[in-house]
Amino acid sequence: MQLRERYEEDLWLVHGVPGWVAAVGAALLLLLFPLLAPRYMVYVATLAAIHGIIAVGLNLLVGSAGLISLGHAGFVAIGAYAGGLLAVKAGVPFFLALPAAGVIAAAFGFLVGLPALRLTGPYLTVATLGFGIAVHQVLTNWEALSGGRTGLQIPRPALGPWRLGSDAALYYVAVATAVVLVWVAYNLARSHVGRALVAVRDSDIAAEVMGVSLTVYKTLAFAVSAFYAGVAGLLMGYLLGFLEPQMFTLLESIYYFSIIVVGGLGTVPGSLLGAGVMTLLPQALSGLREWLPIVYGVAIIAIMAIEPQGLYGRWLRAKLWFKTWPL
Repeated sequence: MQLRERYEEDLWLVHGVPGWVAAVGAALLLLLFPLLAPRYMVYVATLAAIHGIIAVGLNLLVGSAGLISLGHAGFVAIGAYAGGLLAVKAGVPFFLALPAAGVIAAAFGFLVGLPALRLTGPYLTVATLGFGIAVHQVLTNWEALSGGRTGLQIPRPALGPWRLGSDAALYYVAVATAVVLVWVAYNLARSHVGRALVAVRDSDIAAEVMGVSLTVYKTLAFAVSAFYAGVAGLLMGYLLGFLEPQMFTLLESIYYFSIIVVGGLGTVPGSLLGAGVMTLLPQALSGLREWLPIVYGVAIIAIMAIEPQGLYGRWLRAKLWFKTWPL
């Protein structure tokens, strides 16, 4: 059995501990974290949850469907600005603006997915790269829409009469959203849709012969991945309180791609692990910010050379190694 296919078992049994016990422990840790951790660490944890949402959606596209995207920051930007404008200009409440941001980004994802029906490999990569650059240029120059370099102020959201003004409140919203979307992605990966995406990744010709519609599943992969990016983009806008086009450059797209490569392609837990590591890494290297692109590149090269399955693949190998120990 391949390591990529063993992560489902890992969700139910962790070193002999039943899955429900591990789940309860993780839930308690997530609930108590804002009460025990410093405020800055709560901010970092919220950012990691947002990056986890982006990574899970991107991994469905790249890891499951095998469609490379180097313009994913464009979808994050579309969701952030669309949801932010709905909330700020139109007064749309948070619980409606959040899914609306995802739906609008998903619509653009569907449109970007149409060229994927004819483009493969480096040609598709260049097409998505062009999309990301185009979104950045539009936001930079269309000041009436985005505010240009001045930016767009995003006030903290409210749930009815309760304003989520504290970092802890936004942490709970981000983590709850991440839990729901991770659960959806996990079940989607196990469904016939997930199996169809894997078939498209392995051989689109064979998948089409078996009755898998390339038109449906390739555009669906882009739309679902963009939906996750759009939701995360608006949450990021609420967290930072500010949106500016320079937040959504090519470097950000490479950063999102490095998360899933470092964590592990094709696995939901790998996406979360990579998001945690790659969110903490810039904080630890804050004094070397100009070197971060080199750090990301070296991290991707090292992981692909040492462990193509990412950090989660290394975790599974270590677990199998410990299981071979005599009792």
